[in-house]
Amino acid sequence: MATYDPFREIDRLASTLFDTRRGPRRMPMDLYRDGDHYVLNADLPGIDPGSVDIDVDGQLLTIRAERTLSSGEGVKWITRERETASFLRQLNLGQGIDTDAITATYNNGVLTVTIPVSEKAKPRKVEVVADGSSPTISARESEPQPIDQ
Repeated sequence: MATYDPFREIDRLASTLFDTRRGPRRMPMDLYRDGDHYVLNADLPGIDPGSVDIDVDGQLLTIRAERTLSSGEGVKWITRERETASFLRQLNLGQGIDTDAITATYNNGVLTVTIPVSEKAKPRKVEVVADGSSPTISARESEPQPIDQ
C-alpha cells in the first residue's frame, strides 16, 4: 500500500508551476556509423508511433513526436507524474547522404532512424589505366665518359 506524502505533492506542484521549459522537449539520442549508413537511436518512451513525424527538407532532418495521456471519464487521479509533452530534434545531415532512402522504426520506446550514405560519397578505388599514346620515360645506364683535363 502506498502512503501519501504531502511534501512530495507540494514539490511536484511547485516544479510544475515554475518549470520554464515550456514547448518541445529534446529527446536523448545516440548516433553512430555502421558501414555504409548512419544509425540514430532516440528515446521516446510512451509515444504513440502514429504521432512521430520525420521530415527531410534539403539536408535538415526533423523529428517530432507527441506524448498524450488518456484519462477516461470518472477517473480520479491519485498521482500523475507523467506529463503530456512534445519532442523535437533537428539534425543537419551534411553532404553525402541518400535522403531518399532514410527509413525509421519504433520499438520498445526507441525510435531508430537509418540514414544511408549516398553511392557518390562511399569510398572507392580508382583504377589507374596506362594509356599507350602517352610518352614513356625510360632510363638506361651508360658508360662513364673520360674527363678531359
